[in-house]
Amino acid sequence: MPFLSSSLLLLLTVSTPSWCQSSDTTSPKATNGTPFPWDKIRLPEHIVPVHYDLMIHANLTTLTFEGTTEIEIAASRPTSAIILHSHLLQVSKATLRRRVGERLTAEPLRVLEYPPHEQIALVASEPLVVGLPYTVVIDYTGHLSGHLNGFYKSTYRTKEGEVRVLASTHFEPTAARMAFPCFDEPAFKANFSVKIRREPRHVAISNMPLVKSVTVAEGLLEDHFDVTVKMSTYLVAFIISDFESISKMTKNGVKVSIYAVPDKIHQADYALDAAVTLLEFYEDYFSIPYPLPKQDLAAIPDFESGAMENWGLTTYRESALLFDAEKSSASDKLDITLIVSHELAHQWFGNLVTMEWWNDLWLNEGFAKFMEFVSVSVTHPELKVEDYFFGKCFDVMEVDALNSSHPVSTAVEDPAQIREMFDEVSYEKGACILNMLRDYLGADAFKSGIVQYLLKHSYKNTKNEDLWNSMASVSMGGAGEQRKGEGLDVKTMMNTWTLQKGFPLVTVTVRGRNVHMKQELYRKGPDDASETGDLWHVPLTFITSKSDSVQRFLLKTKTDVLILPEEVEWIKFNVGMNGYYIVHYEDDGWDSLTALLKGAHTTISSNDRASLINNAFQLVSNGKLSVEKALDLTLYLKHETEIMPVFQGLNELIPMYKLMEKRDMNEVENQLLRDLIDNQTWTDEGSVTERMLRSQLLLLACVRKYPPCVQRAEAYFREWKESDGNLSLPSDVTLAVFAVGVQNPEGWDFLYRKYQSSLSNTEKNNIEVALCVSQDEEKLQWLLDESFKGDVIKLQEFPHILRTVGRNPVGYPLAWKFLRENWDKLIQKFELGSSSLTSMVIGTTNQFSTRARLEEVKEFFSSLKENGSQLRCVQQTIETIEENIRWMDKNFDKIRVWLQSQKLELL
Repeated sequence: MPFLSSSLLLLLTVSTPSWCQSSDTTSPKATNGTPFPWDKIRLPEHIVPVHYDLMIHANLTTLTFEGTTEIEIAASRPTSAIILHSHLLQVSKATLRRRVGERLTAEPLRVLEYPPHEQIALVASEPLVVGLPYTVVIDYTGHLSGHLNGFYKSTYRTKEGEVRVLASTHFEPTAARMAFPCFDEPAFKANFSVKIRREPRHVAISNMPLVKSVTVAEGLLEDHFDVTVKMSTYLVAFIISDFESISKMTKNGVKVSIYAVPDKIHQADYALDAAVTLLEFYEDYFSIPYPLPKQDLAAIPDFESGAMENWGLTTYRESALLFDAEKSSASDKLDITLIVSHELAHQWFGNLVTMEWWNDLWLNEGFAKFMEFVSVSVTHPELKVEDYFFGKCFDVMEVDALNSSHPVSTAVEDPAQIREMFDEVSYEKGACILNMLRDYLGADAFKSGIVQYLLKHSYKNTKNEDLWNSMASVSMGGAGEQRKGEGLDVKTMMNTWTLQKGFPLVTVTVRGRNVHMKQELYRKGPDDASETGDLWHVPLTFITSKSDSVQRFLLKTKTDVLILPEEVEWIKFNVGMNGYYIVHYEDDGWDSLTALLKGAHTTISSNDRASLINNAFQLVSNGKLSVEKALDLTLYLKHETEIMPVFQGLNELIPMYKLMEKRDMNEVENQLLRDLIDNQTWTDEGSVTERMLRSQLLLLACVRKYPPCVQRAEAYFREWKESDGNLSLPSDVTLAVFAVGVQNPEGWDFLYRKYQSSLSNTEKNNIEVALCVSQDEEKLQWLLDESFKGDVIKLQEFPHILRTVGRNPVGYPLAWKFLRENWDKLIQKFELGSSSLTSMVIGTTNQFSTRARLEEVKEFFSSLKENGSQLRCVQQTIETIEENIRWMDKNFDKIRVWLQSQKLELL
């Protein structure tokens, strides 16, 4: 249960409720003007739900719904006010039922509403008696949400052009209260019995299998679903649609089904096979059988995020579930596999064991993100997920290096703060520190710890420390030998990673055989940060020129010294990038590693090479390394063929290029990758990572107008257009072809027409990106306006379109202007704190690097007051622009001189 102070528990007294006597003028007022009996955002914990009976009847023509919610409740102390959540629902009647002997009594309850906290109070004439079973019955009506949360409307267009309507749910984190009155906090777990009324032409699905359908009136059926296991409200789900499905059984008899619109059900085979394989993997890995008889995966035409883990009925964006064998690319296959894996991991982490409150959201999301890596590397080794996972750690470090970052575990209260927790820190940093812990404890000990955690807390709620306690009890077994008997305090160690923001910079100085180490908080920006008290338990790993066996050392103090058996030419810390920290090699440490890369780069792994590129540029940001040295290190990339180092090189060089571009230095061109690009075939051959690399490199080359690439793409586009789009292009090069074809007006119009009729999500996504890289301002403006309407281009696509236009050298002023002029409408469609809104704020501004732009950004956001000025993403974007300005002021001329000295042109 959520913690409540004892003073709050006195708020509701046994006889006359205290709110009737209160003379406190600051107490909340219900909508009818009377005092509201509760003044906290969190619900009181002395009434808990035991079981919900839900009946929902949606009208897909009028887009309204009516419902009856019956909740069995238990009171742990006498109270006459039952406080629960309700948002945008019209409650018409509320009754309290109670069984006295053989007699069933029903008493009307007074309904008070307090919209600021999305709460209602149901007030009885006398206090509830502790220990007696009561049932609250609430009749209500509502409108299907026009946004993508709560119980909402979705539409799709058939091949014949008919628009069809369906209704689906998305409740996480705080939107179950938009579909039925409930105790909408994760710790109030209960069982749910769902009944859905529908027309015969529709099908209804929910968390559990259908038990029976009964006719309640002519042309109206009521579907009764089996009772759920004990679970949180945000995991309840139901869909009313005309979807079709395909199914398979797992080896343990769980029925797995994919639901999609009829025209796309033929694209469901890949996800169905992946889901069966992954569900079987998790049952084996966790040693806990999946507790429901079925697992449905539904592709929803309108969906804001990527997917949602509702127990037994996971929901997805169509592009996150459907794989078109003819048009989908290698990266689509990887993405679909990872997303399905993520949602299925949640059936244990999140659903079976749930965080007690949203401050520990990372226990759900960090784990699911981490389990993508663990599961897919075993079930789909050909996808080489390990080449992809570690890049996520570098991405989150960009955010975590800002002062506006937050600890993995952070206090939150209101819905906007809760929504802000669904960010890179909860997901990616959570996953990266779990991977670091697994590397430290050993895979077997780590697995034993999480299995013990899941078994101990099944159907319950947990805090951070519950996980560490489970880990500590098994950790010595896995790590004792290699730690030479050193005692492991997992909780103390991991608290340093979850309870403070940021991450350490470890500075290494080699003096003969002595390796001096110092840790400090890493921050971008000038090194004027006074000594902070931040200290981590850093599980260091290293290899040297004399030994490629991994050595380990736990750095718990500010400084320490290691003694090597002999002197070495080079030392490389953070082997395989398993640690969430960066390393600075003082004196000639960087020179020796740069020489290693130039002379024999395959001596160290591709992950180690990628981490050197990343760390070098991070150290440029805080002044520890010159930009010339970081650029020197990247010169070896002309010999690189592995995806991680090349992607990391692009991740460092492209943002730098874009900053230069915005200061009108367009001649920054570089041949680093020309040989690699020239060697790419325009086919779909090779491994998944080779294919993803090809896609990225050819797109980069074509967008940067590299003549051989542009000519090849133009020829392909002509052929494709002449075939009326029926020619089958290699999927890996389609985006590069479209990005070139879109640059003339006929090509743009042809692509947009294809977008309207295509049934392939991959093709639509490729066209969408291509339309956004047009150099025609009018067309870009039209695209922003059209996608914001949400008619032909769905509203779910708008955040991506705004961000992509925001990266376009012609489009970024339009994107920024659009964000400012439409802010009030934006926060109605995408709520404050949502990841969509965050991505739009950062995506339209994070490449600004002038003081004039900084002032514009500050002025605009400070004018918003309670409509967004306090959002974390606003602080992040201001810090990022300040860092860009400082970085450019310091390095702009140096880069120009370096490029001239190298006689390089940029791609």
